[in-house]
Formats: sequence, C-alpha cells, structure tokens
Amino acid sequence: MMPANPAEPADELVFRFLEYMEGERNASPRTLEAYERSLRQFREWMAARFCSWFDCCETDFRAWLYEALEQQLKPASIRLRFAALRSLYTYMMQREGLSSNPLAEVVLPKARHGLPVHLSLRQMEELLSLPLRTPADKKSPAWLPFRDAAILELFYSSGMRLSELVSLNADALQGVDCVRVMGKGRKVRLVPVGDYAREALSHYLELACLAPGDPLFISRLGRRMTGRSVQLMLDKYLRLSDIPFHISPHKLRHTFATHLLDAGADLRSVQELLGHSSLSTTQIYTHVTKSRMKAAYMQAHPRAGDIMADAPEDTL
Repeated sequence: MMPANPAEPADELVFRFLEYMEGERNASPRTLEAYERSLRQFREWMAARFCSWFDCCETDFRAWLYEALEQQLKPASIRLRFAALRSLYTYMMQREGLSSNPLAEVVLPKARHGLPVHLSLRQMEELLSLPLRTPADKKSPAWLPFRDAAILELFYSSGMRLSELVSLNADALQGVDCVRVMGKGRKVRLVPVGDYAREALSHYLELACLAPGDPLFISRLGRRMTGRSVQLMLDKYLRLSDIPFHISPHKLRHTFATHLLDAGADLRSVQELLGHSSLSTTQIYTHVTKSRMKAAYMQAHPRAGDIMADAPEDTL
C-alpha cells in the first residue's frame, strides 16, 4: 500500500502499519497517502541519523516540532504531521513490542477552529443559476453547463464531501431519491438528493449519454473528474458572481449544514446527513446559527440594547 520510492530501501514496518490502517482501521486512501507522506518526510529530515523507528526518541520529535514552528506552519498542519507519527507509535506498542511511546510527552500546538465559511441563501441561489445562464464556449460539449449545474445542485442538496461526489458512477442516482456513498473510515451512509438536484442530473445524463458503469461526472475528454477539476469549475463561476470571497467545494458542504440548521433541522439529523462520527464535529455549526439569531435580535428588538450585545452566545 505504501507508495515508496523504488530508489529507497523498503520500510517494512511502515508498510505493515499502513496495511493495518487500511485493513483494520478502515483508513481512507487519502489518509493513507497523507500518513505515508508525513512519515517519509520525517525520515528524510532525520537523514543519516535514522536507524529505525524503534531508535527514534523524544528529542528527535521535539526537534521536528521546533523546526515546524520555526517555519511558522499552521497548528493544523503540524498536528496533521504528527497524527501519522502518533498512530504509528500506538501501532508499534500494540503490535510490534515497543515498550514506551517517545511521543507521549510531546505537546503539540492547539488547532484554532474558526467558524465555517458559508454562503447566504441569496449567494447560493446566484451560484446555482450561473452554469445555465453563462454563455457557453462553442468548443465545449453541449452537456458541459448541465454537468456543472448538476454538480453544484448535488453539493447543495446532499452536503457530500468532494471525494464522495467525484467517486460516483452514472447509475448511482437513477430513479432514487437517496444515494449510498462511502465516507471517511469507509463508512457507508444514505445521502438524500432533492428534486432540483435530480432534475439537473436528469438533464445532464440525457445529454452526456453515459453508460451505467461510467463515472457520473466526466471531463471534456470523458475521464472521471478530479477534485482539482471541480475546484477549477467552481472558481470559474465564482469569478462571474457577486460573491466577495473565495470558497472551496467543502464550503458548499458548510452551506448545506448551516442552511438546514437555520431552517430548524435538529443537530443529530444534520450529523447523520454529513456523516460525522461525533456530534461535537457538527456542533461548530451551532455557533453560526447563534450568531445570526443574536444579530437578528439586536436589529429587530426595540429593547435589545447594549446588554444583549455583550451577552455570550452560549446563553442564547
């Protein structure tokens, strides 16, 4: 599973670790790739000093952390680097006979969680309308704007992750109002698809003439779209819109969740729709809706005053 450089000696321990993560922990291909990259970067940084993973000590990891801080890497990036190392050493203690964990006392910087960026309902409606009212390139296939409309509608209708959306095949949504997707940790969940998204997909499939086993969303050359190509498509319509900030496909997922909660959906249902394993992951969206509620109160209530302006949001 480990995509090692043929010029380097095979790292059998890392190979076994990645096999364990894939086979027993159901780690996604993206997680495996990120873990392999982080472990390889640490080995390359150690260079000639590296003998084996069993010989690495707390001082080595503190030095690795110090260099990341010197480079002013974001806390989230540093924590991602060390996630692979921590998982590896946990595995080594459980399966490889390691007696103590050299990372146990290494304290990482806390990740800063900002509020999720999302579009307003007006901004979302503007974005959804753009593919079919933007003049098409004469060299483009006739189905291209309908594909773009279907992608945006499906994102907003379902809250899918980008990786989930690009992995769909053409027969996944035929005649159904829900689709099975494989999310993080290879967990399968049912994702609803609304009427607008189904209609957009129907128009696209009719024009694109895809066979049941074909990728659902294809490039001009007929190949499965990548996450990068979806982002480029989204960037194209953002430039044509009045939306004053940049968004990624993941921000459409944030928009899906925020609009559901604004309309009264309960947090547990939104958790299930997003495929979050923990309710605490979903709870970040409640801060957004509380902020809106507070702003609406301040603007509309004749006796809100300064006291409400200073009130902590967890009292709302």
